[in-house]
Amino acid sequence: MTVYGIVGLPGSGKSEAAAVARELDVPVVTMGDVIRQACRDRGLDPSTHHGEVARALRDENGPAAIAEASLSHIEDGLETSEHVVVDGIRSDVEVECFQEAFGADFLLVSVEAPFETRAERLDLRGRDAAVSEGGESLEARDERELGFGMGEAMDMADVTIENVDTLTDFQERVETLLTDGPSTLLADERVELARENS
Repeated sequence: MTVYGIVGLPGSGKSEAAAVARELDVPVVTMGDVIRQACRDRGLDPSTHHGEVARALRDENGPAAIAEASLSHIEDGLETSEHVVVDGIRSDVEVECFQEAFGADFLLVSVEAPFETRAERLDLRGRDAAVSEGGESLEARDERELGFGMGEAMDMADVTIENVDTLTDFQERVETLLTDGPSTLLADERVELARENS
């Protein structure tokens, strides 16, 4: 059993990693879904109030609130699958929550890419890096995410995958990680192991 946590700044490739997991029939728990549901419960539009509600949930229920709300979904996934992917980790406190819940069975994966590359990807997805009406610049999104403690979370990663090549290359690396485990990626110089895992 392994719970793979995915962390990374906007546009780094977290959603693509989750898509690979779904293709492999690995359950994906998206922490952002907890926030989007909370937005709807409060009568707010998730597309414009996501960050605001994420902050509110943490203010109201503690910094691990969203991770804690995700635990039951992860456990449900583990009932039918050997692995589960958790997409959307935002802070070191959330990492610690999952480490406490799953111990050595939790593996944190940081997906990383340079700012310019991420900005280009978001523009291609229609989420322009420039501020649009009701939107947020990439710089502002990075600042918000880092304010939650994402930088500290990324520093805690067991595996770092640099997503700087083609989409196919990245997808193959993620598939290798999920099917063969992290040790198989050691031969790839673009993948760094923060600590030894088997």
